[in-house]
Amino acid sequence: MSKPYPQPGGNPQWGPGQPPATPGYGYPAYPPPAGYGFPQQPPALGGAPLLALGDITVVGDQIFTPAGTLPLRGAIWNATDLSHTEEKIPPHAIVLAIVFFVFCLLGLFFLLMKEKKTTGYIQVSVTSAGRHHSTMIPAHRQDAFPAVMAQVAYARSLSGV
Repeated sequence: MSKPYPQPGGNPQWGPGQPPATPGYGYPAYPPPAGYGFPQQPPALGGAPLLALGDITVVGDQIFTPAGTLPLRGAIWNATDLSHTEEKIPPHAIVLAIVFFVFCLLGLFFLLMKEKKTTGYIQVSVTSAGRHHSTMIPAHRQDAFPAVMAQVAYARSLSGV
């Protein structure tokens, strides 16, 4: 504000004059780029996720992966079971068999107790438009692979292959 009350023909000025294009102290000389300085809305993903397998998400007609976006049409899906299940006698069954063996031979039936433990991963791969992405899903139960295969079958039906 260099002229408080401009008068025609008069020269009263208030402080040093500045060119009209120069902003005041503390303001940038140019507008900030879009999205700078305040939170922005995330880009639209096209709706709710139809399917999520590990870090692979299917939304609308696209497949979102950490490596980028792939088209859903014509995608090839594959799942590989890399898990294994082991069966063993738990330690408490051995202790009970020894303790009850002293009283009667029926204590040996405790040795029939078995414990199943599944460890490993299920690898899910998707290939589309010349690009490939693979993810590993932990398998903690025996029925993990059939559940993942059901999701892969649904993804294949969405792909139209």
